[in-house]
Amino acid sequence: MDRRHTTTSRGRRRPDARPLITPESVTFRYLDDGDDLRAVSLVQEVVWPREGPPFHRAPDGLWEVRLPRPPVDRMEYRFELIHAGESEEGSATLVLDPANPRIAPGAFGERSVVEFPEYSPPWWVEAGPAAVDRAPAGDGALAGDGALAGDGAGGGLFELALPAPTLGTEQPCLLWSPPSSDAGDELPLLVVLDGLEFARFAGLPRMLDLLVASGEVPPMRALLLHPVKREEDYSASPEFAASLAQEILPALSEIAALRAEPHFRVGLGASLGGLALMHVHSEHPGVFGGLYLQSSSFLHGRQLPSENLARISSFVDDLLARSLRPSPLPVVMTCGTVEQNLGNNRAIFAVLGEQGYPAELHVVRDAHNWIAWRDAWTPHLPALLRELWA
Repeated sequence: MDRRHTTTSRGRRRPDARPLITPESVTFRYLDDGDDLRAVSLVQEVVWPREGPPFHRAPDGLWEVRLPRPPVDRMEYRFELIHAGESEEGSATLVLDPANPRIAPGAFGERSVVEFPEYSPPWWVEAGPAAVDRAPAGDGALAGDGALAGDGAGGGLFELALPAPTLGTEQPCLLWSPPSSDAGDELPLLVVLDGLEFARFAGLPRMLDLLVASGEVPPMRALLLHPVKREEDYSASPEFAASLAQEILPALSEIAALRAEPHFRVGLGASLGGLALMHVHSEHPGVFGGLYLQSSSFLHGRQLPSENLARISSFVDDLLARSLRPSPLPVVMTCGTVEQNLGNNRAIFAVLGEQGYPAELHVVRDAHNWIAWRDAWTPHLPALLRELWA
C-alpha cells in the first residue's frame, strides 16, 4: 500500500463502538458518523500485513473487522480512513480509535491500545509518586565550570552535552542520580541508548527512582543518551563504538563520580540500540560488565538497501559465524512473541550460550514498542543489576 498517511487524530469518541474482546477474538469498530467513508483498515504491529485487515460495512453506520486473538497481552493500533472520492493512490488519514480512551505513547505518534484480560502493568507503574517526578528534564544543567547545577545534592535529572569529537559533535544526554546522592559519590552506571525516549515514553527514571528507594537495586547513576544520527551511530558503527568507549564515558567520569571496574557498567538498549551495545562490546570488551538487550535489530542474511543496514548484516553474520573473539559477560535479552526479528534474537542467544556468555532470553507477549520494553524491565533488569553490583 503506497498511500501516504496525512494526519493522525483522536476523532470523535463514541463509547458504543469500543472494541469487543472475547477469548477467541477482538472486534474493532468504527462509527461512520457522516464521514462518507469508502474504506477503513486496521493498522497494527501484531500480524502481517501490518496495514490490514480491512473493515467491512455493518448496520447502523458501523465498520467492523474481527481479528483472531494474537499471542499478545496488549495490542497497539490505529485506523486508516479512505474517504469517498479519493483514488486508490490518494492520501489516507490515520486516526486513533475514537471509542477507546486508552493511549500508548511513541516516537512516531500515539497509538490506541487494547489490553486483554491477561495483561497487567509492572508494579512500579501504578506505585505512588517518586521523587524523580518532581525533577523533570531541564531542571538541572551544566554550570559554567563543568559541575552539575541543580539542587546541590547531585540527585535528580540533569542535562549534559558530552564531547564526542570522533562523531564530530556533542552527545546530548540526561544524567539520572538518586535524589539523596551527591556528585562525589562513586556509583555504578547504567548506560541507556535512546535514553531520552525511554524517559519520555517508558518512564525509566521514575522506575529507577522507585527501585533504588525500595532497595531492589543499589544506589546508581544512569546516563540516558539521545542519538544525533541514530541510523548511522546505532548501526554497528566503529566510530560510535569508539566514541562511547573512549570519549563519552570518560568525559562523564570527570563530572560525576563512578565506580571504575567494568562490572559496575551495564548497557541497556532496544532495537538498533540493542544491536549497537552488542557491537560496542565486541569492539571494546571491558567497557561493560553486563548488557540488557531488547528486541535487538540482529538483521542478517540478505541484501539490504542501505550501507548502514549492510553493515549491520555483516556484523550479525560475524556473530553467527562465531568469527568474533568471544568476551563473555552476562547478557539478558527480551523480544516480543510477534516480532519478525524473534528468530534472529533466538539465534544470537544460542551463539552467546555456546561461547560461554551467561545469557538469558525472555520472550514477552507483546510487539516492538516502548511499553513492551518498559514492561520487560522488571524483574529481569533489577536482577541483572543486583547480580553485578551487590
